[in-house]
Amino acid sequence: MVGYLFCALAMVTVGSTVVASKVIGGALPPFTATALRFAVALPVFVALCWLLRAQLPRMGWRDALLLVLQACAGSVGYTVLLIAGTAHTSAASAGVLIGTLPIVSAVFAVFVLGERPTLRLFAAIALATVGVLAASGVSAAAGGAAGAPHLLGAALVLAAVACEALFILLNKRLRTPVEALPLSTLMCALGLLFAGVAAVCVEQPWQAEFDAGAVQAVLYYALVPTVLGFLLWYAGAARVSGMEAALFTALAPVSAVLLASAILHEPISPQQLAGMACVLAAVASLAWQRPAYGRVEL
Repeated sequence: MVGYLFCALAMVTVGSTVVASKVIGGALPPFTATALRFAVALPVFVALCWLLRAQLPRMGWRDALLLVLQACAGSVGYTVLLIAGTAHTSAASAGVLIGTLPIVSAVFAVFVLGERPTLRLFAAIALATVGVLAASGVSAAAGGAAGAPHLLGAALVLAAVACEALFILLNKRLRTPVEALPLSTLMCALGLLFAGVAAVCVEQPWQAEFDAGAVQAVLYYALVPTVLGFLLWYAGAARVSGMEAALFTALAPVSAVLLASAILHEPISPQQLAGMACVLAAVASLAWQRPAYGRVEL
């Protein structure tokens, strides 16, 4: 039960990143916000590594390159695209869309890793697609230009999910196994480097007006979903089976939608509820076959 509780709380924090990104996206440039997030989280991870004496193993240039690509996709790409996407669509719709991560990862595994597709995977993809179309408001977008920003936001959120799926697959290609804590610390350091350089070159953060609410959301994103979510997830996953842990990933979109309604006072439409039901059903069907592809965003 302790493991179940930790996994559930971890996924609630993951869902809350959508709400935090919505607050951040309306006030801060995405690369600047991403750099700030890692700048806050990195000292905490370094301190944890020092306390627990965690170290990176020696690795070749191939694994080092894969880690750099992971940081670009999973650390910077996911955060930047999620913040940019939620600036154009509702947090509730974005919450439904991030629930497609296990399905997108499974599709990538077929094309990148050469795994054999199954009928259950095809059914999960079809069901998730219906959920995505419902949550992204296709009917509203079909009415004209008014729906264009909403569809752009949905596309950016799905691109963020694709970046996270790429992170997962790149991690599977590492020849040298890396423990979770030093890996998270390295992703934070590389994420800070890449996002910081992009922010300086593209956004000129020294000219930005830092909204107090957005800065608080960045601090929350760095300390709660990034650091605390990491600790909760791995503490919980150590106490339950892989299949049981995989099923808890379905709590992330539910958390995002409910928090969007409770904190941002966004109305939850019947379309979004139907979309969430389809996505959760697709993830559940895939999880019963194999552990769902997913991780806590760090």
